[in-house]
Amino acid sequence: MITTKLQNLKSLLQRSPYQAYVYSYPHKTAYRPLNPTVSLADLWSQQDRKALFLYIHIPFCEMRCGFCNLFTTVTHNEDFVSQYVRTVQRQARRVKAALGEASFARFALGGGTPTQLPIHQLETILNVAEKTMGASLQDIPVSVEMSPETAEKDKLKLLRDRGVDRASIGIQSFIESEVLATQRRQTTAQVEAALTRMREAGFPTINIDLIYGLPGQTVSSWLQSIRAALNFQPEEIYLYPLYVRPLTGLGRTDKEWDDIRLACYREGRSLLLSSGYTQVSMRMFRQERQEGQRGQGRIATLSPPPVYCCQADGMVGLGCGARSYTDTLHYSNEYAVGSQEIRDILQAYIQTPNEAFDYASYGFQLDDEERRRRYILLSLLPDEGLNYVIYRHRFGTDVMVDFPELTELLSLNLATQNEQILCLTDAGIERSDTIGAWLFSDRVRQLSQTYELK
Repeated sequence: MITTKLQNLKSLLQRSPYQAYVYSYPHKTAYRPLNPTVSLADLWSQQDRKALFLYIHIPFCEMRCGFCNLFTTVTHNEDFVSQYVRTVQRQARRVKAALGEASFARFALGGGTPTQLPIHQLETILNVAEKTMGASLQDIPVSVEMSPETAEKDKLKLLRDRGVDRASIGIQSFIESEVLATQRRQTTAQVEAALTRMREAGFPTINIDLIYGLPGQTVSSWLQSIRAALNFQPEEIYLYPLYVRPLTGLGRTDKEWDDIRLACYREGRSLLLSSGYTQVSMRMFRQERQEGQRGQGRIATLSPPPVYCCQADGMVGLGCGARSYTDTLHYSNEYAVGSQEIRDILQAYIQTPNEAFDYASYGFQLDDEERRRRYILLSLLPDEGLNYVIYRHRFGTDVMVDFPELTELLSLNLATQNEQILCLTDAGIERSDTIGAWLFSDRVRQLSQTYELK
């Protein structure tokens, strides 16, 4: 068994590191209809609800980027958006009733582009989080995604006034020709003006997303974009490799993709490390701060907010396209990439009767092995590493007994260990997505491979 897993890993390492993006486990392509449906009240009554993550999905954008396979649409009008927001309100009331007493340790508003909403509807969604769900936005970390075109002054002020302390903006490139090649229409002047407004609004954390491997990009132009981002001193920078996925704009082209991505990653990483950033994961880099600096701008409370642990704690997702996580079940709406299929799923969501929101009907059941695999993957890929002691405390077994193939990461110099922690080496970090996929179970791999993408 170990020999087979080692051969599989060696085979994967011989391919491009950029086969699939691994950020959670399992991917929604492993989800299937649940029969029978699962009562949310029964499901959540078995969970620890003291430190949950609340996520609300806004599936609207002003344009569809050529690389994007997210659940979002550009085909919408004011009435359709209003219907969607009202449906999120209806869903939230039913989900909150099913949850019962619960505390939220984090809140994120993503999409899509949440700031695509008119300001009064953006405020409505914030009220859903705070007044309906009971998330104390002034006391917990709150993150909102935005685009250069929608980072308007009045919306930024609303978000900051309501407690948002992290503003994340997808820039992708500061080179206009590279952006245009991804079917985005933004100018460098727009980007710089948006970032200036975000800084003036006083967000304690600004995150900038950049992508390497874009059409026409070179290592030199990639570094030019990173330096342009550094001019704004963002607290976080995410460096994403380009993945060309089926049914996306770039995926429909016949272009052969030059694999300069690994060179871009290494040069970009080196530049950020030399500029005072620390690497948190393959993609995430965080500006080094003095002790006590983190969390500035958060209103002080008598008791600290609960701390969210992504490996152990649950997530409550609202909105079409949002996922919810419990120990035993991950669930959501159906997933699609094609514009008409997304539209159909959104229409079905808007027409959902109130009582149907009391049940999960589409998802993935996690058995003991899948829970262990998820814990390993979410621990190993970030810089914190896989802690043997915490794993043993959580599952009552030794991780190297449960998954002896992990020792092969050591033999291939992809990981290092001490008595307590297994951590990826630099070589392992740059192959994070390969290692993540290698950790998938046969069941998840088969479900994803047989999923019919819409």
